[in-house]
Amino acid sequence: MIPEDVSALPAVRLRRSLLSVPAGNPKALEKVPSLDCDGVILDLEDSVFPEKKVEARENLRRFFGKPPLAGRETVIRINALSSEFIEADIDLVTELEPDAVLLPKVGAAADVLTAAAMLEKAGAPEELPIWAMIETASGVMNAPSIAAASPRLSCFVVGLNDLRKETGVLAQPGRTYLVPWLMQVVLAARANGLDVLDSVFNDFRDAESFDAECAQGRAMGFDGKMLIHPAQIESANRHFGPQPEAIKEAQAIIAAFALPEAQNLNVINMNGRMVERLHLLDAQKLDHKARSIAERKKRS
Repeated sequence: MIPEDVSALPAVRLRRSLLSVPAGNPKALEKVPSLDCDGVILDLEDSVFPEKKVEARENLRRFFGKPPLAGRETVIRINALSSEFIEADIDLVTELEPDAVLLPKVGAAADVLTAAAMLEKAGAPEELPIWAMIETASGVMNAPSIAAASPRLSCFVVGLNDLRKETGVLAQPGRTYLVPWLMQVVLAARANGLDVLDSVFNDFRDAESFDAECAQGRAMGFDGKMLIHPAQIESANRHFGPQPEAIKEAQAIIAAFALPEAQNLNVINMNGRMVERLHLLDAQKLDHKARSIAERKKRS
């Protein structure tokens, strides 16, 4: 039975804009609380030189020692499971308890299972989610089995820079030759109840092209986008957030099914359009997201 109030729904998270912040950059970390992104990916991997890994972990300890980000997610991207840094990273994640841990370059279901086992051995909470970066050819090919690998897994994040490098596909407007792979990742995520985030856009100064790529990503079904610069937040929030017309329709569907005469109906007539009860869940989720956005604006 579909829940009649949002409190009975599974957790609905805003993931329109996830800003990647280098853990080795204290100034960037200091700015995070003032930003309107839905979450931050605190990066210990590519953006941190090997000799700076220890310092970056200490930066994150200080970051998590401050008041939490109200209504926003904190995700730590660790180093590769095969790297010399992985044990220290896992210990840090267990200590700090972020909202999720992001695994880079996931190529097979075994990667997720290995990470889950390492987290369990380190004493991380059972409810600590794993996110997986799909950024290699094997990751795209194995996306269905990766998505079903572990109950801890909750989100895919596409990484096109590494995928382009590995496959030789050129970075072109419209991502024509990448779209089939992107849709394959989206489909695998949805088949297993995962959220899925679109890849970064590298030129933060090209606002027009970024805007177009956000629109494309939303049309393809992504929940949001990984970002590299605060200048990209507004556009991502606008494209991946609920639109005014959609909010109005969702509220109308909720109100229609709340009427006494609709309590035992699975299909209702709304202004000449047949609406099924299964659409009520989507309407409730969208309305919850809209309310979450409004609440955060009140607090800012």
